[in-house]
Amino acid sequence: MTDLIIDLLPLFMFLTLMGLVFTSYPIGFALGGTAILFGFIGMGLDVFSYPEFFVFVPRVWSIAENLQIIAVPLFVFMGVMLERSRIAQDLLEALQMLLRPVPGGMALAVTLMGVIFAAITGVVGASVIMLTLIALPTMLKAGYRPSLALGTIAASSTLGILIPPSILIVFLSEMMQISFGYLFAAVIWPGLLLSGLYLLYIAGYAFLVKGAAPRLPPPPKDRDPREFWGVLARGIVPPAILIFLVMGSVLSGLATITESAAVGAGGALLLAWLRGNLRDGRLRESLHRSAMTVGMIFVLFIGATSFAFVFRILGGDEIVYLLIDAAQLDAWGILIMVIALIFLMGFFFDVLEIMLIAIPIFGPIVAPLDFGPHIAQGDVLYWFAVLVAITLQTSFLTPPMGLSLFYIKGVAPASITMRQIYVGIVPFVILQMLCVAIVMAEPELVTALPHWLFID
Repeated sequence: MTDLIIDLLPLFMFLTLMGLVFTSYPIGFALGGTAILFGFIGMGLDVFSYPEFFVFVPRVWSIAENLQIIAVPLFVFMGVMLERSRIAQDLLEALQMLLRPVPGGMALAVTLMGVIFAAITGVVGASVIMLTLIALPTMLKAGYRPSLALGTIAASSTLGILIPPSILIVFLSEMMQISFGYLFAAVIWPGLLLSGLYLLYIAGYAFLVKGAAPRLPPPPKDRDPREFWGVLARGIVPPAILIFLVMGSVLSGLATITESAAVGAGGALLLAWLRGNLRDGRLRESLHRSAMTVGMIFVLFIGATSFAFVFRILGGDEIVYLLIDAAQLDAWGILIMVIALIFLMGFFFDVLEIMLIAIPIFGPIVAPLDFGPHIAQGDVLYWFAVLVAITLQTSFLTPPMGLSLFYIKGVAPASITMRQIYVGIVPFVILQMLCVAIVMAEPELVTALPHWLFID
């Protein structure tokens, strides 16, 4: 009986964590507390030793001393400062002017704005709140169908975890011990592919469903052309400069990820100062918000690191391997099963929680898989990381834990219902999984640009 309990201990540990998730207790503390609890249970069953608790310290310290991880608070601060500098409002106005004659032009502008801000900040929470506040009232006033407007805003905001400089990509490269520059290049084409799928869907919906996405009214005939070009310059030039500084420095090899993040944070701070948005305690408020966000991220990281260590010591890896062996799956079957599990976890976990729990378990399983001529062995981990990143976007949209849905509901007008939000996100979740299928079938979307930049 004791042997059976020992064999099933990792399963009990995972189920305990599942139960704690539904109590609304902070997940970082739930992860760490579960690790400590089952460490003591393992000591009682003589499968875990007290000195192994001290391994927590160097594992946590490895996070603090990792220079690449410094990029995370810098990117968070950059996103918060850009939110404060009114760049978003100017960019949306410029894109709307360019897309005014197109059906669904405002929704297309919001999507393009999501792409641009993803390439600047990589912070989803800030993007979805910002887009909801500045775009949703305008879209509803213009006569847009609420479900289309809400789905567009929610989905466009999630691009921040796929298109570099994404905090998620930084964490993935660190956890999987792969090159961040190579991975940054690897996600660019898949990110643009997903953006293109969004644009095609919105344009098709606006064309086929009359009245769902009305055109914007034409500009006044007596409008000064200099005003037009001034709006474009004010809205597009600052984001373009920041994208060039952050992305260009990394992909060209001129700067490390930490250095490019520092440049981006400094650029955002300079823009906010030039626009007069650092007065009245706004800098202090931005620093406070950044510190709270970064603290939450690292509490999650510490808890997940402790959980993964105890889970592995208690034999969790062996259980996963046994389940896969019992299913008698080939390499493709294992990959599809892992992606499906990560997708299902998105209904119940936050994106960072999924990544910090799933990658230590599934990464070592996928790494040695052989897909034959479909993709070179050295590129499998990068391909897998991109597939995971696309799939993780769904966790922001799928109920009941989809954070973007709650962000939108929290700042949307009172007339907006959760049902309208749920209806709006369904097509975009389907498009996200379609993108996963395309990238799975065409790995060249992942490997072509990195090979050209770093190898060929």
